[in-house]
Amino acid sequence: MADEALTAGAVARRLGVAVTTLRTWHQRYGLGPSHHVPGHHRRYTREDLERLQVMRRLTAQGVAPAEAAAWARRVPMPLDVSPPSDTSGGAAAQMRGGDSDRSSTPETAADVGSGRGAAPGAATGSESDGAGDSQAGADGYPSGPGGSRPGFGDSRPGSGGSASDAGDVVPLHGGRAGRGRSIDVVWPEFAGSLTVSTRDGGGHTIRTGRAGPAARGLARAAMRLDGPSLRDILEMAVAGRGVVGAWEEVIMPVLIGIGDRYEATRRFIEVEHLISRSVTEVLGTVARPPTGQVPRVLLAAADEEQHTLPLEALAAALAEAGVASRFFGARVPTPALIDAVARTGPAAVVLWSQLPETGDPEQWVQLLSSGHAPLLSAAAGPGWPADGLPEGVVRIGSLQEGVRLVAAAAAPELPDFPTGRAQQSQ
Repeated sequence: MADEALTAGAVARRLGVAVTTLRTWHQRYGLGPSHHVPGHHRRYTREDLERLQVMRRLTAQGVAPAEAAAWARRVPMPLDVSPPSDTSGGAAAQMRGGDSDRSSTPETAADVGSGRGAAPGAATGSESDGAGDSQAGADGYPSGPGGSRPGFGDSRPGSGGSASDAGDVVPLHGGRAGRGRSIDVVWPEFAGSLTVSTRDGGGHTIRTGRAGPAARGLARAAMRLDGPSLRDILEMAVAGRGVVGAWEEVIMPVLIGIGDRYEATRRFIEVEHLISRSVTEVLGTVARPPTGQVPRVLLAAADEEQHTLPLEALAAALAEAGVASRFFGARVPTPALIDAVARTGPAAVVLWSQLPETGDPEQWVQLLSSGHAPLLSAAAGPGWPADGLPEGVVRIGSLQEGVRLVAAAAAPELPDFPTGRAQQSQ
């Protein structure tokens, strides 16, 4: 058994959490190390690790820590370990939060400010608000001076930070796309309304603003490069909220936060790639309409535009609403687009442009003058110019609005969708 016992630091690295998070789970919920040798610090057994894996997985999915701990404690206890009430010096230090790794992760005033010293039941940065795991680096230790964790800009008591101490609140605009690399997530209508609290500089935090626990859990899983947890959280979000709700409430805040971290650090491209791929895979599992239904919707990225994730979300949301579509992917040249429209006769065409250099209105001019103009010509994405689109081209400002407009054009027999705001170019 001793050979299998692990230190707190080793367990933190395996789980991708901070040692201070393990202390909190031990002190509040009894999920501590159970193996003890007199005169030594307690160590985590294989069974302890299994409980903590359950705890981490459930909290990553947005389950309240107390409830997650209740489930984790159902993992059977081994019979050959000493009870946690041992009173030796090492055990007493462990019960106070000490462990063999304590010297490398001191509990500072910043820990208290982040909520890790809060009373049970308070929303803390290490648990309830999801900040804890996303702070841990590859070695499982918290980032920032002294292990501090900046707040999320939430001024509620016990939230672990306020807007004043969480850094600047930065509005998220599609114009970010023009700054080199870009995350393809922002529908224009939401670009002006979403904010996250962010700081330039280092750290391993993905800011998700005031998004809920599912988004924060997704951010933690992304920073851990935990593909299975990413899929679990995304599948639960889509199943529980629908594609539009999952996109706008869970996926978009995280992708925007990753984009902000890249802009500040020029790092975490691997995080973006993994979560983007996970989103693609989960959106692809949404049931499509019967094969007998002829698709009357054409979705494509503008010429030389490589960002397609919002179109994948639109295709999945339309499918969820019973509307079939053809999705042509990235970098569709205008002649190929015109040929596809001529051959399939869609009722609706949606072109996505993320970057200003791909939002050339001439693409629409050529399509509309080809003699095969669709009933609905919709420009989506922040890359299209504010003015200058041909008459008859409708702007789509959100995913929900896109579903409503496209479904009304392609499948008018379906029930009405929530109203949105379409702005037709003059």
